[in-house]
Amino acid sequence: MSVIKPFRALRPRAELAARVSSAPYDVLYESEVREIIAAEPSSFLLVTRPDGDFPEGEKPTSEAQFVRARQNLETLIRDEVYSVDPESAIYVYRLTANGHSQTGVVACCSVDEYEQGLIKKHEKVRPDKVEDRTGHMLAVGAQTGLIFLAFRGTDELRGLFNSVTGATPLYDFEGEDGVRHTIWRITETEPWTAAFKDVPALYIADGHHRAESALRARYAIRDGDPGFTGNEECNYVIAGVFPAEDLSILAYNRVVTGLNGLSEVQFFAKLADYFIVTESDRKVPEQRGEICMYHAGKWYTLRFNVNYIREPDPIERLDVSILQKYVLEPVLGIKDVRTDERIGFVGGRRGTAELERMVDGGEFTLAFSMYPTTLDDLFAVSDMNEIMPPKSTWFEPKLKDGLLVHMI
Repeated sequence: MSVIKPFRALRPRAELAARVSSAPYDVLYESEVREIIAAEPSSFLLVTRPDGDFPEGEKPTSEAQFVRARQNLETLIRDEVYSVDPESAIYVYRLTANGHSQTGVVACCSVDEYEQGLIKKHEKVRPDKVEDRTGHMLAVGAQTGLIFLAFRGTDELRGLFNSVTGATPLYDFEGEDGVRHTIWRITETEPWTAAFKDVPALYIADGHHRAESALRARYAIRDGDPGFTGNEECNYVIAGVFPAEDLSILAYNRVVTGLNGLSEVQFFAKLADYFIVTESDRKVPEQRGEICMYHAGKWYTLRFNVNYIREPDPIERLDVSILQKYVLEPVLGIKDVRTDERIGFVGGRRGTAELERMVDGGEFTLAFSMYPTTLDDLFAVSDMNEIMPPKSTWFEPKLKDGLLVHMI
C-alpha cells in the first residue's frame, strides 16, 4: 500500500512557466546558473541556486545563501510570478523527448513511509549535502524540487492516466533542451489515492538527498513546536511518481584525477589483472561487463575477465560495482567515492564529448563511460534493503524545478 496526498501547489502563471522553471539544482554548473539568471531575472534558480545571485568570485556562507533564497521566493510571490492554488490537487505530469514519453503524478508522499523504509532507497546520502538541503528547505519554508519515485504500474492507474491526458493541460511547453513538459491539474483525487493503495511499494529513482532532507526538516519543525500533531505539511514530501515501464535510465559516468602514483605502464598492467584491455574507437559500452575508458586522447574497451564461483548478487554484478571493486579502490586508491575529491560524476545526458573535454583540458586524467544500470537492478537492490554504489543511475528526461512547489 502506498500513500499519495493532494496538496496546494505554489506554481507560476501559465504564460511564465517555460521561462521561470529550471533544471534540478544539482545538475547545473555554476557558470550555467549565472547565464540562465542573467537571461531570465525571474528564474526559479534564484531560489534553488542562490549562489548564482551573488557577484562572481564572492563566496557567500550557506546562511547568506539561504536568506537570499527566501528573499527571492518572496519577491516572486509578491510580483505575482508565483501563487498558491486555492484548493488541493494532484498533478499529472508528462515528459516527452526524442520519441520517448513518460507520464506520472506529482503529489505528496508520507515522510513516515520514507522513514520506515516503505519508500525504498538504493543509495547512501552525504551528510553535508543533506545539511545544505535541510537548511535551504527550512529557510524558504518549501520543498522546491521533486523526489523522483518509480513504481510497478497497474492497469487501474494506466486507465486513470489515459482518462486525463486528452483534456486541456495546465502547462504545455517545450524547454530549450527539447523536452516537452505537459501538466494537468486534478481536483477529484479520490480515485487516484485509492488506486495507489494497490501499489505495494514506491522506489526512489532520484532524489535521495531531497528525501532525507525532508525528514530532517520535519524533525526540526516538530522539535520546535510543542503543539505538533503529525498532520502538518512538513510530514509530507513532494514527489513525481512514475510507472517503471515508462522510464529511461542513462549511464552515470566517472572521471578521475591522477593515476594514484602509478606510471601509465603500471596502471595498464594492473588493469590487465581483471580486464581484457583493447584500444578502440568505441566510446559507449555495448553490453554489461564492458567499460569504455578515455585516457591521453585514446579510447579503450575494458572487458571484465573474472569468472565468478557463484552467481553474483544484484550489487556485485553492476558495472559500477565492478569498476569500484577492481579499478577505483585497488588500483586508483579511491575507497569512498562520496568524499574522495579525485573522482567526479558526469550524467549521461552530457555525452562522451564532455568526458573527452574534461580529460583533454587537463582537469582529469581518466574518464569511464559506463553501461546503464537497469530498473530491474534498482528494484532488486532496493527490495533487498541494500545500497548501490553512489551515482549508479541517471534518469532522463529530468523533471523541472519550479513548476510545482510544496509549501511546508
